[in-house]
Amino acid sequence: MAKILIVEDEVKIARFVELELKYEGYEVEIANDGRTGLDKALHAGVDLVLLDIMLPGLSGIEVCRRIRLESQVPIIMLTAKDDITDKVAGLDMGADDYMTKPFAIEELLARIRVALGRHSKVVNEVKRDILEHGKLELNLSMHSAHYGDDELTLTKKEYELLEYLLKNKNIALTREQLLNNVWDYEYFGDTNVVDVYIRYLRQKIDDKYGVHIISTVRGVGYIIKDEK
Repeated sequence: MAKILIVEDEVKIARFVELELKYEGYEVEIANDGRTGLDKALHAGVDLVLLDIMLPGLSGIEVCRRIRLESQVPIIMLTAKDDITDKVAGLDMGADDYMTKPFAIEELLARIRVALGRHSKVVNEVKRDILEHGKLELNLSMHSAHYGDDELTLTKKEYELLEYLLKNKNIALTREQLLNNVWDYEYFGDTNVVDVYIRYLRQKIDDKYGVHIISTVRGVGYIIKDEK
């Protein structure tokens, strides 16, 4: 179940919301001032922040702004003032939603479910754009490749070959399959081109970092297998 951070200086309100959230099965963290709330939002592994606007230390608006510099965790602003200025300021700083106190707990729970569901969908969509194998990562939307913190300099065909191998992990791919899907079906050159590009990739990844990413399947072709 998701972990929710309540950043609220009114102890009774924080306790009431905490009990309701725990009853619904959520894990709960509490902070009673802005600075503590900011620290927990960034380092306590929370999935959503309920953030009061009027806080000691740092205002909720400033906490929201600083969270957004480092994290896209869902934020629901809480305010005792039915002031459009506060609402607009919170949304402009990156808040996902807001509620005016006093609020019905049922509505708050519904808004939490919506915010968590929306965030989960976005995260899943981002993950579909990322192919990973150990420290190797391809970001398809950015068309970038990294090994750990190092960016890999790959040609277009090297990237496409690596992408196809990663998309078909644990499947032994023949040279013909690789030719047809990376070089396309109209390629009539020597199938040795696959071996040449596999060698290029091994030089840039396997040899450079002392790893074994791409394996040869004798009599078949090549495979990237999940690490055990």
